[in-house]
Amino acid sequence: MRVLLIGSGGREHALALGLAADPSVDFLAAAPGNPGIAQVAELHDVKATDPAAVAALAVELAADLVVVGPEAPLVAGVADAVRAKGIACFGPSAAAAQLEGSKAFAKDVMAAAGVPTAGSYACTTADEVARALDELGSPYVVKNDGLAAGKGVVVTEDRAVAERHAAECGTVVIEEYLSGPEVSLFVVTDGTAAVPLMPAQDFKRLADGDQGPNTGGMGAYAPLDWAPQDLVPRVLRETVEPTLAEMRRRGTPFAGLLYVGLALTPDGPKVIEFNARFGDPETQVVLALLETPLGGLLNAAATGTLAEHPPLRWREGAAITVVVASRNYPGTPRTGDVIEGAEVPGVIHAGTARRDDGALVSAGGRVLSVTAVGPDLAAAREAAYALVDSVRLDGAQYRTDIALGAVEGRISL
Repeated sequence: MRVLLIGSGGREHALALGLAADPSVDFLAAAPGNPGIAQVAELHDVKATDPAAVAALAVELAADLVVVGPEAPLVAGVADAVRAKGIACFGPSAAAAQLEGSKAFAKDVMAAAGVPTAGSYACTTADEVARALDELGSPYVVKNDGLAAGKGVVVTEDRAVAERHAAECGTVVIEEYLSGPEVSLFVVTDGTAAVPLMPAQDFKRLADGDQGPNTGGMGAYAPLDWAPQDLVPRVLRETVEPTLAEMRRRGTPFAGLLYVGLALTPDGPKVIEFNARFGDPETQVVLALLETPLGGLLNAAATGTLAEHPPLRWREGAAITVVVASRNYPGTPRTGDVIEGAEVPGVIHAGTARRDDGALVSAGGRVLSVTAVGPDLAAAREAAYALVDSVRLDGAQYRTDIALGAVEGRISL
């Protein structure tokens, strides 16, 4: 199978490693890729959000399968353009990707499908914002309606901060706050059949103790030994299957990766958000534990044959990833700093580039996802932080408490 992977971040490097390890994948290309992906794939300098260019590259490479990593190309219609060329594509249509592209659209789908989620209002004026904040109360949850690279959400006790974020975004969705631990569940689907992957937990805040601003994610781990035993079947029954049915009813079936972001509230799991692609950095830990060949799984979803795919197999143990970010992230990151010690197994590249002299340098906010697997979570955590200590990046930021609560048994439902 000849596979073309679209994207350039840590999620895509993790996908590339999984695809390259699949014996059925005999050719792997990526566009545009990154220096880490270059170790396992042929890179092509094509803009990920240009549907015509991506489709043309897929034809040129005689790809059997295109895997779209990030959300922006999906919302731009890359999957539609690829499928129009008769090539299988893992990723939803532009219409279906609105589940992530518009928070208001996702809320409308959830309401129609009867999915458990937070009460909310879509607002476009300051008066509407004020009324929603009054009714739903503090902590205030204000979400940019459109794509914001994982940084469009503000959760705050400060009314002025909430109002300022709403004004900066234009159209926003204001939600009631959902209490309880958060969980990410990835579901591979061909629009009808749905295969859940292992739940994971990520860490959105920049600093230890869940302090500081929201980010695209500063670390993740799996499995979640503290989660309810019935969590996955319950979410499939109450959330995933009704959502997929509603999308089919609308004539825009969702095929690809449905990311279900959940809060495990006292009233049960409720949806915080949907995404239309693998989450980053949860992908790094989930795929590290997946024993089933990745290419075959994604191809089954892309070709409508997922119901015939064998049950998934998982490795024993646990995985953790710690994100190493650049100075100033999540503001405008400082780039161009030399990175040392990052070209080893377990270090997944997210925001890196190769300088003319061959040096590896930072090229984004989240620079590396340092990932380790161990027989249990404590061992995986120790290995991951030992690997973090071996990496050199001036001004690096990273959390020191990823998965610590789970290791110490401090997560309560």
